[in-house]
Amino acid sequence: MSTITRTLRNLRKIGLKDYWAQLNVSIGDTKWGAYIGSDRFRNKYYENKEELPLRTKWVVYHKPDYDASEIEPGWHAWMHHLSDKPPTEEPILQPRKNPWSPTEHIPNGTLSRNAYKPYSTVKATRIEAWVPEAKPRSGSTTA
Repeated sequence: MSTITRTLRNLRKIGLKDYWAQLNVSIGDTKWGAYIGSDRFRNKYYENKEELPLRTKWVVYHKPDYDASEIEPGWHAWMHHLSDKPPTEEPILQPRKNPWSPTEHIPNGTLSRNAYKPYSTVKATRIEAWVPEAKPRSGSTTA
């Protein structure tokens, strides 16, 4: 939640149309900042060093029904203050294709039929319960 002075200042800087879009559609708050770059998913990244600490960087997703896993690793590192320079300036943060990485983005399957389901040992009948066997000790007498 922002203060009324910050909200009015951002309204004056970004205009009524962008103010309304930010407030209702994209980020739920009004922000103004410099455009830093975009990724292959057409998400736009912004920065304003005059904002409150740890709220200086943000992303405006391309789709209103966004998936947070659509942020590339380099942009993720920049957004979470792990790198001072964005991937547009830092060569090590540039996206690269590895032989083991998937060719297309795999969306996060949480709360869908594609969600990860671990193997259940309770419902499975393939696992037999262990039944301990107590053998009498040698040299002991039973009364």
